[in-house]
Amino acid sequence: MVTVSLTGASKEDAATVFDVLRTAFPIDRPSDAVPQEQPGDHPAVWTAEFEPTRERIPTGPTPLEGSLTATLQGGYVAVDQVGEALRAAFAVHEEGTASGDQEKEVDLRLGTKRS
Repeated sequence: MVTVSLTGASKEDAATVFDVLRTAFPIDRPSDAVPQEQPGDHPAVWTAEFEPTRERIPTGPTPLEGSLTATLQGGYVAVDQVGEALRAAFAVHEEGTASGDQEKEVDLRLGTKRS
């Protein structure tokens, strides 16, 4: 299981990233779930959990309105699989990694892939 948290993203970009991952892997929410904004003036954090499988459905480049930060948390292999799915759809820059005995956390900057 990998927890994906998105920050600095519009509701539309969060939905785009989660749609790509939902295509590639099962998700903890129904397929028609859409990110919802909460009232207030605090920054939004969009979160979903994915269960990566060895046989993911490939996705192609997908445009975003802006750039955003994605934090992936989970087991080593699972985080790597989710990262690969994101790299197939977006321009990805790794900003940091923290490793533990059983899990790792990776911070990625996502943007639109340029051809």
